[in-house]
Amino acid sequence: MTSFSPEYTALSPTVRPLLDWYRASHRALPWRDDPTPYHVWISEIMLQQTRVAAVLPYYARFLKLFPDVRALANADEEVLLKAWEGLGYYSRARNLQKAAKQIAAEGGFPVTYEGWLSLPGIGPYTAGAICSIAYSLPYPAVDGNVLRVYSRLLALDADVSSPPVKKRLAALAASLLPDENPGDYNQALMELGATVCLPNGKPLCESCPIAAHCKAYADGDPPAFPLRPAKKPRPVLPLTVFVIRDGQGRIALQKRPDSGLLAGLWQFPNSEGQLSEKEALSFLRKSLPDAVLLGPLPAAKHIFTHLQWQMTGWLAQTELVLSDTPFVWVDPEEMEQNYSLPSAFSSFLPFCDVQNQQNLL
Repeated sequence: MTSFSPEYTALSPTVRPLLDWYRASHRALPWRDDPTPYHVWISEIMLQQTRVAAVLPYYARFLKLFPDVRALANADEEVLLKAWEGLGYYSRARNLQKAAKQIAAEGGFPVTYEGWLSLPGIGPYTAGAICSIAYSLPYPAVDGNVLRVYSRLLALDADVSSPPVKKRLAALAASLLPDENPGDYNQALMELGATVCLPNGKPLCESCPIAAHCKAYADGDPPAFPLRPAKKPRPVLPLTVFVIRDGQGRIALQKRPDSGLLAGLWQFPNSEGQLSEKEALSFLRKSLPDAVLLGPLPAAKHIFTHLQWQMTGWLAQTELVLSDTPFVWVDPEEMEQNYSLPSAFSSFLPFCDVQNQQNLL
């Protein structure tokens, strides 16, 4: 992407007004107030697949628990995952800790783009964001917001999710970076996409500081961009979930396998398929010979990026807890404080409470 390319020529007049708008109008966010490498890194990982409003309380709690990279490197994994509970994509938290251990072992944060790329969980976007915002290094940070902004500015007749188009737009972003404060330009693009150039057919074009340079706006159809291929329908997996209590009111939990979906997290016992009452009881009694079903639980669903769980559930009771069951038995209050359950199971959490169990029955 040279400075003489048509795309550069079209967008170079947007740089100054976009920067002026950002510096006057950007949201006050804690990681912007103190953009150290640690703060920028944590915020960028949290913001992947997650809205700013949802991240803010997590960010504050996370820094209280893990105020620096050594605290994160030395954290107990269960404490870390509990702090991450509700943000989803738990591999992000595990990669944060892996990277923290590497940073601590190497005596400090990387100071180059290539150094950041060498860390677990860091790709070109995150490395570019950290290097430009924390170090003022001239690297682009092209996320979904930036792709949407550029696709509308150029009325781009191409699929922005394809690697060649992403590469082309990253090169364009790099060519437009100002010599001073390149991080401000990256953040301005992201801020515009997050607050003005909104997805799903709702852009606020009248509030856009660079609408005069937007081809999609001039053509009268910004919501038509970006172009994306039609999404394939997600496969649906039926699942039967069990909330099982013992004679002491404890709840059965089970750890998921160390690899695959929701790896290593805690869950309620469950079985693939929508089990009938007879099938559900048979499944339970393989581990709990005296188990009884107390009643059905309300159906629920959870949508992952690539899969949907369609869940039914049963409330169950056992008195005889054998030592070789695959479950751990946890007081509901202890579960709330110390065990990280994925949000996929959140619909079943209220039925761990005795009062809710009685209301159901």
